[in-house]
Amino acid sequence: MGCDRNCGLIAGAVIGAVLAVFGGILMPVGDILIEKTIKKEVVLEEGTIAFKNWVKTGTDVYRQFWIFDVQNPDQVVANSSNIKVKQRGPYTYRVRYLAKENVTQDPEDHTVSFVQPNGAIFEPSLSVGTENDTFTVLNLAVAYNNTVDGVYKVFNGKDNISKVAIIDTYKGKRNLSYWPSYCDMINGTDAASFPPFVEKSRVLQFFSSDICRSIYAVFGSEINLKGIPVYRFVLPAKAFASPVQNPDNHCFCTETIISNNCTSYGVLDIGKCKEGRPVYISLPHFLHASPDVSEPIEGLNPNEEEHRTFLDVEPITGFTLQFAKRLQVNILVKPAKKIEALKNLKKNYIVPILWLNETGTIGDEKAEMFRKQVTGKINLLGLVEIILLSVGVVMFVAFMISYCACRTKTVK
Repeated sequence: MGCDRNCGLIAGAVIGAVLAVFGGILMPVGDILIEKTIKKEVVLEEGTIAFKNWVKTGTDVYRQFWIFDVQNPDQVVANSSNIKVKQRGPYTYRVRYLAKENVTQDPEDHTVSFVQPNGAIFEPSLSVGTENDTFTVLNLAVAYNNTVDGVYKVFNGKDNISKVAIIDTYKGKRNLSYWPSYCDMINGTDAASFPPFVEKSRVLQFFSSDICRSIYAVFGSEINLKGIPVYRFVLPAKAFASPVQNPDNHCFCTETIISNNCTSYGVLDIGKCKEGRPVYISLPHFLHASPDVSEPIEGLNPNEEEHRTFLDVEPITGFTLQFAKRLQVNILVKPAKKIEALKNLKKNYIVPILWLNETGTIGDEKAEMFRKQVTGKINLLGLVEIILLSVGVVMFVAFMISYCACRTKTVK
């Protein structure tokens, strides 16, 4: 009887030890299986999850415009007064609904090239007025439909997953020909996705043709997006700082008069990539801009929550599941003796024309699919590992304690 009980206790302890060992082994093995699966599915080639969503996004993307209506044009022209503006909007368009075109794989260098056709559909229900509303602005030209962005050539990740979606060339070049030195380089992805296994310490680099430069985002916080844990990366103020504040930005300052010897910050002169037009890009309402830029304009109310740009990236796959791209288009207005409307101006103005908010969030159906195919399986595997390890350890300890107690009692 005593032998049977002791044997049973030992058997229970052995089973517990086996479960604990199996749970411990499953952890690294499971991680290897997950990594292998992710590396396969994020490659940009026919048949993968990434490729299907990359060719045509399953997310509804909207681009909202707020127009700055100048309230005192006569006073500005006559007295060089501060410009008073009032924003009107939003005027909302659905964009990025067209699939990539001319998608061509190159097996020699493991790249895929494409162009992104642009299209915009006006959404009256999400707008405050019609497309025919009129405003008093200095200049406004929006040409979007029937144009394309590219050709892009990106790495498909087939040979090196750490390069997937990173841009190799844009319009056949690795540089933009707009900026001196390293500022002219095309870095990172197009921000729709990044190489997988994103860590909080990683700086996410991406290229935006809208602002004619590469830029970057840094980790801000962890959030839960429709049941999916994501990392929110934000554009830091440092990215728009003057060379005095951030020496890395020295090659984005290409003149010394408007920039006050490169001490102004928060605006970027992109005239070179806009056929010489005096166009400046900034964050909406001159967020993070220097006082000399914002003070001549009245009616602006910059705030971080409404006007910052962010990317919500699922860290295992590197997919961007939600984003908000916000920027402002401004025009430089200078005194000009030969132009009637400008001859009385006594200072330069960087005048806001409009600001846009382009947003996209993974849909409910896509989010459910993502949870089932990616995060759900990973969480289930992690749960099984913990249960096996915990139950195994508890069984082993409990049976061994019981066995030792029985042995002590028998000896007595």
